[in-house]
This record gives sequence, C-alpha cells and structure tokens, in this order.
Amino acid sequence: MAAVSTAGIPPNATVYVKNLDERIKVDQLKHALEEIFSEYGTILEVVAKTNLKAKGQAFIVFDNVDSATRAIEDINGFDLFEKPMVLDYAKTPSDATVQREGGSDELEAHKRRRLAEKERKQAHEALETQKKLKRPAAAVEPARPAKTTKGAGLKPTAAATTAVVPDEYLPPNKILFLRDLPDDASQEGLSAIFGRFEGFQEVRLVPGRKGIAFVEYEAEAGAISAKEATSGMPMGDQGKAIRVTYQRQ
Repeated sequence: MAAVSTAGIPPNATVYVKNLDERIKVDQLKHALEEIFSEYGTILEVVAKTNLKAKGQAFIVFDNVDSATRAIEDINGFDLFEKPMVLDYAKTPSDATVQREGGSDELEAHKRRRLAEKERKQAHEALETQKKLKRPAAAVEPARPAKTTKGAGLKPTAAATTAVVPDEYLPPNKILFLRDLPDDASQEGLSAIFGRFEGFQEVRLVPGRKGIAFVEYEAEAGAISAKEATSGMPMGDQGKAIRVTYQRQ
C-alpha cells in the first residue's frame, strides 16, 4: 500500500526531503542521503542545491514508485545530522524521470512548463509587493468638516489604484517585447534570431520608433524558450545587451 502524502500529492518516484541541516556542505549531504536511500532501490539522482530558498531540502529520484513509497514509510522522521527528516512525494516529476519515461522532447516541454510556472509565480509576488507599497495610510479624521474642494468625490485614477507589475515579472504569453535593440536592427535579422524557436510567426517593428520590436509565437511555449535564450543577448557593433520581456496585456 502506498504511503499517504500529508499534502495530498499522488505517489511518484521522487521523494522530497526537508528539515535538513543547512550547515552541511552539499556534497557531504548528497553522499549521506545516497547511503541511506540506496537501501530502498536504484537511485537515478540526488538533487540538493546551495541557493537560499532550496537550503535544507533535497530530492531523491528512484527508478520506480514502490522504492519511493517504502523509503517514505521507513525513513520519515529518521535523524540525519541530529535533525529528523520530513519526507513526502515530490509535487512534480524530476527531470531524470521525465527524460527516462518520455524522452528528450518531453523533457524540454517539462522544463518550459516549469519555467512558465516560475515566471507566473514571480509576477504574482511582484504584484503583491506593489500592492503593499501602494497601500495608503489610514486617513486621519478631521476635527471639523472641511470645505469641499474642486474635484472632490471623483474616482481615483487607474494609476493611483492599480499596482503595476515590473516588466521583468510579467506572466508568460505568446508575444515578446524587445527593447534596447541597435538602431539598424532589421526585420530579417531579428527573424533569423527568433525564428529558431518553436511556433515562430512574425517580427513586428514599430514605425518611427527605433530600438523596439515585437515577436509573436503560436503559443507560450515558443515565447518562453526564446525569452530564456535571448534575454541579455549582445547585439550591434557595440554589443549592447537587449531586453526581452513578455508583452504587457
């Protein structure tokens, strides 16, 4: 019988481990985890990262679900470096699992979906931050009625009430907005660069405006791949980095 996930996650071949000692070096941590979990089956990969958000966490990728289930049942709460490990199934399949079961094409699609989800999350977090910064302080009750001033009672403008998400954190869509292009950037030259990505449709220059353009794809997937590959790319004689973001909708 499969272990029951505390978060309601369906059983899969990847074990998520948290509450690990953040002071332990990654190589030492991965070696210790491999020693413990290898008793339960063939391990395809142990993933542990050094960035701040990922510290104290790891993923153990088995070659089958049964091994992951038995590991969760037996090891959950087991002390490692004097801290009890907390185990569950991973929320999404690992790259190694996707590659093994679906091949290279499915792996690339999996990576694009993950990147899109990451960018949507960043956009949401940026919007929430902007809302907090724009939240007005509580109004002070006047001691006596004030005279009505011109314009009083009018609705606030959209700029005053709507939080603006920075361009870098806009959620993915199928149209890219290019900025800081060389003055001599051409439709043909940009098409040669951006036409390499799946679902490319067209490059649109803006009449009378140098340095900007739009690139449209059939779907988000192509735009995500193109943005990831070209953002910050040097162009022109001076090698100035171009800015690539999603079109604001």
